[in-house]
Amino acid sequence: MIRDSGVIVASESGIHIGSLADVSDAIAACFGKKGLILTEDDLSVEFFDLSTRLAGELFQKCMNYATRLAIIVPDAARHGERFAELAYEHRSHNMIRLFASRDEAKAWMES
Repeated sequence: MIRDSGVIVASESGIHIGSLADVSDAIAACFGKKGLILTEDDLSVEFFDLSTRLAGELFQKCMNYATRLAIIVPDAARHGERFAELAYEHRSHNMIRLFASRDEAKAWMES
């Protein structure tokens, strides 16, 4: 299980990102852990609208607190051109990456 490796899986931990307050709560839950894995189901529609700054806030806090973040989004283009560009830009980021599958996210977290 991923949790045993020091990684928090949002869906198994009751974490949902729907507001800026949720970002702080998620980061607090990850304190002392290796990272956080989120799926599309763990994210509100507002997260994918980059004008809300919700994604940016999560990304910045992960960077500030050295928390690795894996987001599982099988089809980033489904959420619009800007989000697809963001996913493309983070394909090789050292702290924040978007993946098409849970297996890919898990492998990266364990590397």
